[in-house]
Amino acid sequence: MYINITDNKEAANKGSSGALVNYLEKENRLENGKEPELWFNGQRHDIEAYEVRHALDGNNAKLGKDEAKFFLVNISPSQKELAHLKELFGKEELKEQLKAYAEKVMDEYARNFKRPGINSSKDLLWFAKLENHRYYTYKDKEVQDGTKKRGEKKTGDQIHIQAIVSRRDITNRIKLSPMNSSKGRNIEHSKKMGQFDRMAFKQCGETLFDEKFDFERNLKDTMAYANIQKNGTLKQREQLDMLEKGASQNYQSKSIASELIKDVAEGLFHTTGDMLESVGKSIGGFLEILMEPVYDPGIAPNDIDDAQRRKKKKKKRGQSTDQSQGQQMSR
Repeated sequence: MYINITDNKEAANKGSSGALVNYLEKENRLENGKEPELWFNGQRHDIEAYEVRHALDGNNAKLGKDEAKFFLVNISPSQKELAHLKELFGKEELKEQLKAYAEKVMDEYARNFKRPGINSSKDLLWFAKLENHRYYTYKDKEVQDGTKKRGEKKTGDQIHIQAIVSRRDITNRIKLSPMNSSKGRNIEHSKKMGQFDRMAFKQCGETLFDEKFDFERNLKDTMAYANIQKNGTLKQREQLDMLEKGASQNYQSKSIASELIKDVAEGLFHTTGDMLESVGKSIGGFLEILMEPVYDPGIAPNDIDDAQRRKKKKKKRGQSTDQSQGQQMSR
C-alpha cells in the first residue's frame, strides 16, 4: 500500500484548489459518455467538482498568501492488494470497498495530529475521488527512453484514490499541517499546528488494509521492510536478515517475523537476541523453528514415511545387487 502526502513545496496549493480539482476530473473528460466518477467524503458519495472547489476555497480563514491551503493524499493499493480485493468482492464492489477504506485512512489522518477536537475524518474538510487509470509522465523511465509517450495509460490494474484535505479543520478555526513533524522538539509549535508523524500515518494505512481485508502481507511487501532496506542501521539489517530467513521457512517463523519487523524498523532492539527474547525466543530456539519441516497440506505424514521406507528398500536392493555382482566376478 502506497500512501503519500504531497509536499507543499511541489504542490500548487497556496491558492485556489480549482486547478487541482480540474486535473482530477480528467478521467471524466476523457471517458466522455460513461457515468462520471463523483467525489466522496465521510457523508456523501455524490459530490460535484464545483462543490469541492467552493468548499475548499472557502475554508482558508487567516491563511497567508504563502501558506498551503490544502494537501493531496494519495492512496494507492499495489497490484497484489487489488487482486486480493477483486477476488473477495469483484471489480465493481472493489471500488466501494476501497472508498470505505479511504474514509478509515482519513480517520487515521485526523487522529495522527493528536489535537483535542480532531478525532476523526468528520473533523476535517476533505474530498476524495477514485481514479481507474494512471498515465505516464515525463518522470517515468519509459517516457525518458522513448518506449512510452507522455499521457499514455499504464497497463494493469491502476485503481487508486486521491483525497484533497483542507489546511483548516471543518470549523475553519484550527490550522492543521501534516508537514509539521516536530515530535516534541518545538512544543509550542506542535500545540499550535498539531504534531504529525507521517511514517506512523503510512504504517496505519498498511495495517488497516491488512486487518480490514484479511490480507496476508509478505515480509518484503511491508513498509517496515522497505524502510530498513533504505535507511536501516547495520544492526537493523542483521535483525532483518534473521527475520527473512524465518519468513521463508515455515508458518510459525513467518508469524514471528511479521510480529517483529515493525519494531525492528523503529529501532527498538539493541541486538538480534533482544529482538527474539521479546517474543519469548532465544536465537537457538528460533533456529530450531527454522529447522522444522515446511508443512505441505498436500502431503500426509504417512506419505512421507512410505516414501522414506521405499527409499531405504531401494538402497538395500542396490547394495544386494552390487554384492551379488561382486561374488560372480570373484568366481
